[in-house]
Amino acid sequence: MNNMSDEDRLKAFESMLEDVKNQMEFAQAERDKLKAQGREKSVTFKQHMSNKLMYQRMLSMYKEYGLLS
Repeated sequence: MNNMSDEDRLKAFESMLEDVKNQMEFAQAERDKLKAQGREKSVTFKQHMSNKLMYQRMLSMYKEYGLLS
């Protein structure tokens, strides 16, 4: 187990949460761009879709545990 204080753990969590939100927004924006170009079947589109779903699931878990409103 690491020796982080509760305050450091909270800061790390908040930082991770912001990163997850930003990455989800990025994946969605990239997916939207590719969709507008008619590239829904591309590997890149599928990767961004997969990433978006992963981040979406992470955020829903945070919500389930009362860590996100």
